[in-house]
Amino acid sequence: MDYSDRINGPLYLGLANSSTEAIREMSAKDRKWEMKALGRLLSLRNTLLNDLEFDYLILDTSPGLQYSSINAIVSADTVIVVTTMDISDIEGTQRMVRELYDLFEKKTGILVNKVPIEMISSIEEREKLRKKYEEMSNLPVIDVLPCFCDVLRLGGNSIFSLEKPEHPFTKILHEIAAKIEKL
Repeated sequence: MDYSDRINGPLYLGLANSSTEAIREMSAKDRKWEMKALGRLLSLRNTLLNDLEFDYLILDTSPGLQYSSINAIVSADTVIVVTTMDISDIEGTQRMVRELYDLFEKKTGILVNKVPIEMISSIEEREKLRKKYEEMSNLPVIDVLPCFCDVLRLGGNSIFSLEKPEHPFTKILHEIAAKIEKL
C-alpha cells in the first residue's frame, strides 16, 4: 500500500494477513518451503533496495525461533530487538541474542518499549535505565521508549506518528531513527 501522500516522501507498507487461518497455515510450512521463502525474501530485498532504490526495508516479525523470524534476521543488515520490561521478555531477549543473533553476526540493538513514563521522567533517568539494559544484554540499547496511553488507545487503527507529528512519542521516534542510522 502506498502511503506516500501522507508523509513527506515515499512510504510503502506490506501488511501480513493476521487471520487465525493464515497464521495456522504459515505455522504448518515445512523446512523446504521456508528455505525457498528465504530465497524469495532475499530476492525481494535486492529488488526493493537496488532496483527500486528504497532507502530502507523494515521487516517486523514475531519473536522466537520460527523460520519466518530467522529468515528476516538472515536477510537483515541490522537487527532491532524490541522488548518490554517484563522479565520473560528480558530473558527471552537475552536467550535470542546468545543463541541466534551472535550466530549470524548481525549488528544488533535493543529498543525497550512501553516503559512506564514515571520511571523515565527525566533524560537522566532514561539514560540510567538504558545503561542498565545494556549491561544486562551485552548489546547496545538504542533507547527506552515510554508507554503513552494515547498511543495504546488508538489500538493500531492508524499510524499514530503521522496523525500526531508534534506528540512526544513521535519526537522520540525521530531520535530513535537517528540512533539506528548510526548502528
